Amino acid sequence: MTIKDKVVVITGASSGIGRATAEKLAQSGAKVVIGARRVERLKQIAAEFSSNSVTCQQTDVTDRDSVSRLVKVATDKFQRVDVLYNNAGLMPISKMAELKVDEWDRMIDVNIKGVLYGIAAVLPTMIRQQSGQIITTDSVAGHVVHSGTAVYAGTKYAIQAIMDGLRQEQAENHIKTTMISPGVVNTELYSTISDPKQRAQTEKQEQETGLNASDVANAVAYAINQPADVAINEVLMRPSSQII
Repeated sequence: MTIKDKVVVITGASSGIGRATAEKLAQSGAKVVIGARRVERLKQIAAEFSSNSVTCQQTDVTDRDSVSRLVKVATDKFQRVDVLYNNAGLMPISKMAELKVDEWDRMIDVNIKGVLYGIAAVLPTMIRQQSGQIITTDSVAGHVVHSGTAVYAGTKYAIQAIMDGLRQEQAENHIKTTMISPGVVNTELYSTISDPKQRAQTEKQEQETGLNASDVANAVAYAINQPADVAINEVLMRPSSQII
């Protein structure tokens, strides 16, 4: 029951939940390998810790080879991966009649295919180890749909199916699966919304009532910090004032 010395790979680690989780786990003694597109931000995080605590690698989760390279950094340096945290995600919400098809495609690429690429990159190593944990940021939107969120929620419902199927298939290999499903969180996620009015409304809601990224990081740490025979399959969490 310890995070110390576990090798953890995190995507979407340059800000928000990913950054807060990387810092939380590194402070708890994990060996963290972080990936995101914004490499300068990654370097800033890594500079806060020793090179043995945090290693960074520029990563685009829509590129399978890029995700594989991130995992290879971990296996080359530490010879194992104990935890993969698929955290990269987008939320360009809009009504379907607006036909923002490019945004739909981007959500599918990042929110679904990015998760699948992470699983594909790490699963052979974890099967050889006969141990590991794959964590993915899902959402309350993976449980509830409302106007404007149909495609975004669809990507999050997909994660529910993928992760539960993975859980069933890999139980015999002692590989755990965990979905972290937060409601409103104060991060930069609102910035991916293209409609200025909707973006401003979402930013206001996140800043005024959202969970802190560190709250979600604590949930990730809780899921990791369990005995080998205990799997936390989902953490569903909301601000206490959130109704939906």
